[in-house]
Formats: sequence, structure tokens, C-alpha cells
Amino acid sequence: MKAVGYQKTLPIEDPASLQDVELREPVASGRDLLVEVKAISVNPVDVKIRAGRTPPAGEWGVLGWDAAGIVRAVGPQVRLFRPGDRVWYAGDITRAGSNAELQAVDERIVGHLPCTLDFAQAAALPLTAITAWEMLFDRLRIAPGKRPTDERLLIVGAGGGVGSILVQLARRLTGLTVIGTASRAETQSWVRELGAHHVLDHSRPLADELKRIGFADVSHVVSLTHSEEHFAQIVEVLAPQGCFGLIDDPATPLDVRKLKAKSVSLHWELMFTRSLFQTADMIAQHRLLCELAALVDAGLVRTTLGEHYGRIDAANLRRAHALIEAGKARGKIVLEAF
Repeated sequence: MKAVGYQKTLPIEDPASLQDVELREPVASGRDLLVEVKAISVNPVDVKIRAGRTPPAGEWGVLGWDAAGIVRAVGPQVRLFRPGDRVWYAGDITRAGSNAELQAVDERIVGHLPCTLDFAQAAALPLTAITAWEMLFDRLRIAPGKRPTDERLLIVGAGGGVGSILVQLARRLTGLTVIGTASRAETQSWVRELGAHHVLDHSRPLADELKRIGFADVSHVVSLTHSEEHFAQIVEVLAPQGCFGLIDDPATPLDVRKLKAKSVSLHWELMFTRSLFQTADMIAQHRLLCELAALVDAGLVRTTLGEHYGRIDAANLRRAHALIEAGKARGKIVLEAF
């Protein structure tokens, strides 16, 4: 089968950093689905793994943790799907990724594709949607429902992939006042379009920006990028007994002792945890993706596809990785078909 892989950690400008290759087709066993990949999207995790994890000698590493496609075969223990089903998923970080024509993936982390989206539109959503959903409802334990509340959620870096879906979920499914941050005019407009009540500029002091819109503090903060740069300001604007969530890997350690005076709780989200540890509730991601599909089909959540980079090949994937490394992506970068 056709795939895009790498054998060494190289700068993305090097043609050998990602290469077009031919690999043996995987086989569906146990609870695995064998999926014909129709479209993928590219995430910061792809860039981090390419730059930091060298495959075993002589083997090809295949990246990709977002996909939409068609089930071609099922393992003997599969109960949730059958061949021909259209599916979407974010995969398992311990297994070969979606930058290949065929991928084996556990049915418990796969959902049925929304009826109203094509493969490219759907591929933009799974990883970021699972991350945002788990952060909002599993980590921060926000109660779903539109009941009136004076709680406020500040999303630092709301214009990226996770932020784009977190804004929508928080606005559509909760009663929170949703405040996003973005530093460029185009991303500020994007965040407003997705439903944020207010948009701040995180290149300016957050406390001053909050005062500008009439608030002294917020009950919840989710930091999605460069958390070490914003940490002191986040502590300042969090209300006593507030909640702080993050998904990135800060370049320098955070002094979490600063959270103590306000009794702020700390929550880290990694959407691969359930598959990584084969948790008892691993099937929660299947249910989550199916519920998200219903929300998409009802018009409550929209795709966060930002740019379509054409077919799935090494040259286009190198372009996508370069844009993510530059920190200039808005929404999700999608590629479609080999």
C-alpha cells in the first residue's frame, strides 16, 4: 500500500524528512477495523513525533492521528461496525498512523461519520474534538446544559485546531461565557465566527484585556499553546477556587505552587490516554464521536477545516508540517486521497 513515512528525525525542509513509500498492508485482528483512509488532517502531535521519535532501524514510521474513511474489513471480535461503514477517528499513538492507504484501528476509538460532511471536512475534527470534549466535560467537569451561570471560560490560543472546536462546544453545549484569545486580526475574526462571546489579544496583558470587556476574573482557563509564557497572567486572572487546564508541553517547568493561594485545580488533557492504557472506559471515545456526529448533522457544530492541501503525499505533508511549525495554521490542514 502507499504511505508517507520517515526513518530519521530531520528538518522538514529536508526531502527525506517525509517520503512516499510502499508498505505491507495491515490486517484486522481482535477488535480492529481495517479502514481505507480517504482523508487526513495534520496536528502538532505529528510534528512533535516526527522531530522527537526515531523509528527502529530499518523501519518506517507512519504518522497521522486524524482520519476519515471506509471500513474494508473487521476483526473477529468487532461488534460496532461492518464493512462499508463510513468512519472517523483520531487513532492510537502507539500504532502506525493514518498517513497510509489502509490503517488498523480499534473500534472502541472510532465513530460513525456525520452524514452531512464529506471525508475532508470530517477529517478535520476527531483529534481536536476529542481533546476539547474531554477537557471540557471529563477534566474540568463542566456540566452540560444551557442553564444560566456566571462562570466564564478563557481559552488561550482559541484560533488553532483544539481552540476552534472548544469554542463551539462551550458555546453550544454549556451556559459559560466563552472568551477566546488570538493575536492576529484574521484569527480573532475566526474565533468570533465560531461563537466566542468575546475575543482578547493574548499579546497584551490578559488582566487588562479582561477589564476592557468588563470582567475582573474568570472561573476556568484552558491554555492550548505556549502555556509557560502566559502562566503568570493566567494565575492572576483566575478566580479563587478556579480551574486551570492545559494540553501542551511547556518549554520550561510551570511553578504550580503559584496556584495554591487561590486553591486552583490543575488539569492536563491527553486524548491518547484511554488507548495508551487500554482503560476500562476506552469505548467512551466511540460514544463521544457518535454524539459529535449527531451535533454536526444537527448544525450545532461545524467543521474546523482551515486549508485543503490536496492529495496525501510526502510533498504536501511536508508543507503542512512546515506551516504548523511556523505557528501560522488557522483551523485544520486537511489532505485527501492518495
